Amino acid sequence: MSNVKLAIIYYSSTGTNYQLAQWAAEGAQESGAEVKVLKVPELAPQSVIDSNPEWKNYVEEVAVCVPTVSLGDLEWADAIIFSVPTRFGNMPSQMKQFLDTTGGLWFNGKLINKVVSAMSSAQNSHGGQEATILSLYTTMHHWGAIIAAPGYTNQVIFGAGGNPYGTSVTVDQSGKMVEDVRAIQDAVKHQAKRTVTIAGWVKKTN
Repeated sequence: MSNVKLAIIYYSSTGTNYQLAQWAAEGAQESGAEVKVLKVPELAPQSVIDSNPEWKNYVEEVAVCVPTVSLGDLEWADAIIFSVPTRFGNMPSQMKQFLDTTGGLWFNGKLINKVVSAMSSAQNSHGGQEATILSLYTTMHHWGAIIAAPGYTNQVIFGAGGNPYGTSVTVDQSGKMVEDVRAIQDAVKHQAKRTVTIAGWVKKTN
C-alpha cells in the first residue's frame, strides 16, 4: 500500500481529536501510506479561545507544527480520515465550513471514489459521537466517496467501546479520555490501516 496517499483532516479545540489524528497517522504509516495530518481553520474568536486555557494552549501548540488543510490536499489524497468533536450531535462549524468549500471539486468529479472514514469525541458516553460520524458520512455520499467504516472487523473495536461507524471517545471535564487509552489507540490504528487497505484496492481498479 506504499502508493496510497492519506489525508487525516481534523478539528480540535483542546487536543483530543489531534491525538486521534496522530494515532491514525501512525497506523497508516505502518501500512506504508504517505500521510498528511491537517487541521481545518479555526473560526472561534480569539477572545473565546483565550478564555479557555486548554483551548489556548492547544491552538498555540499546533499553530506552526500542523498545516492547515487546503482543497489541493483533497485532490492529492486517495483516502481521507476525518476526526471531529461533536457539537449537538453534529460536526463542528469549523469542519462544516471547510466541507462547504468543496463544491468546485465535487462539480468537477474530483472527489469521486475517495475512500473516507471518520472518528469523533464527546464529553458524554452517549453525547452524539455516532450521529456526528454519520453527519460527516452524509456529505461523503454526495461526494461519491467510498466509506470505509471499521465495522466489527477486529476485536480491538470492542475494547474501544464497539462503535462500528468509527472510533469514538468520551472525555471528562479535564479533557482526559475516559476509555482505556491503549484500546482506543489500537482501534484508531486498525481503522487507519483498514482505510489504507481499501484505498489500495480502489487504486488498483482505476
